[in-house]
Amino acid sequence: MDILYLMILCSASLAAVFLIVFIVNARKGQFEDDESPAVRILFEDEVKEDKKVDSGNKNDKEEKGENNKIEEKSE
Repeated sequence: MDILYLMILCSASLAAVFLIVFIVNARKGQFEDDESPAVRILFEDEVKEDKKVDSGNKNDKEEKGENNKIEEKSE
């Protein structure tokens, strides 16, 4: 019977920890944008056609990676 009390205490404390983590993340805005990740897969990636032949100049715009494109669109 003692193990039952221990299991109830452990499960209640684990539930409290998950609740606290959820509240902290909800206040930080983690769950604000729930629509764009599901819709983002439907859009095609933009194709860059303005590539220059002479890419030796470092003042030219650098191509952005895939992750930077996603962050730009979501902002």
